[in-house]
Amino acid sequence: MIGERLVQKVSSTRGFAKVAPHVVPPLDKAVHRLTRGKYLLSAQMLPGVILTSTGARSGLPRRTPLACMPEEGGWLLIGSNFGRTDHPAWTHNLLAHPDAEISWKGQDIPVTARLLEGEERAAAWKALLAFWPPYATYQARVEREIRVFRVTRRAE
Repeated sequence: MIGERLVQKVSSTRGFAKVAPHVVPPLDKAVHRLTRGKYLLSAQMLPGVILTSTGARSGLPRRTPLACMPEEGGWLLIGSNFGRTDHPAWTHNLLAHPDAEISWKGQDIPVTARLLEGEERAAAWKALLAFWPPYATYQARVEREIRVFRVTRRAE
């Protein structure tokens, strides 16, 4: 599909990495709030969730719209930060407090996040690159290893 390739090409640029973090999350939060959790604007490109995590330092709830890759039994969350040099804050929050909540298609779901490492991360990364090829461009642009979390439902 030509539209999808164009979006992937644009989302791989440094200009997108500079602008998108200031535009996409606020728009996603607004659309999510207006639709009572049923839609995210960025989900027109990729599936998405709103992650509510506990701040690593503040202990306060932090809401972050994120692209995700649904998988059987949960979701993969990718700390690409649009290919910027630093890990996104939400990844620090999940490392400090792995119990969180996601809003997925209008449902609030308690989850537990686990940072993937080694062979498990390599397998997930391969699947993520097939799912959204621009992740390879993001990784090539930064020295850090992009964090990948597997998020699964938590029993209440």
